[in-house]
Amino acid sequence: MNPQNPRTDLDPRYSDATADPAPWAEAEALLAAAEVFWLTTVRPDGRPHVTPLIAVWSEGALHFCTGPEERKARNLEGNGSVVLTTGTPSLGGGLDLVVEGEAVRVTDDDRLAALAGAWVEKYGEEWRFEVRDGAFLGDGGTALVFAVAPRTAFGFAKGDPFGQTRWRF
Repeated sequence: MNPQNPRTDLDPRYSDATADPAPWAEAEALLAAAEVFWLTTVRPDGRPHVTPLIAVWSEGALHFCTGPEERKARNLEGNGSVVLTTGTPSLGGGLDLVVEGEAVRVTDDDRLAALAGAWVEKYGEEWRFEVRDGAFLGDGGTALVFAVAPRTAFGFAKGDPFGQTRWRF
């Protein structure tokens, strides 16, 4: 399946009769603009772990970073399956997004340098990183960078009309 043109379905069970599926281009624009995401990983004992973080949408994937000793990094050592969510805190409008995929470590220095630039562009100078030894290096120390290309994504349109879109890649 083409990541630029995923299979798109509107689930009639959770959508108003007048709803249309949300276009993937709209979801991509929202992923690029969103400032805060919630990352769900799985602990070794199977319990979920959820934490807010910032992320950058680039080349068809969400990218986030974390310290190697943080809970999420330790969870990813054993299970790369993740969910990232973002949206609005309102029922009256907006599109909430859920991205399911596999977190894959990014270690290529050229790619990391491009991502470091994207962090500064999106979040400002306080998020400037150096690239060293296949990771980001900043005021907080070393940060591992992960890419999550959507395997499946969901869009929950709120307001009038409500709708649930699923994109399969």
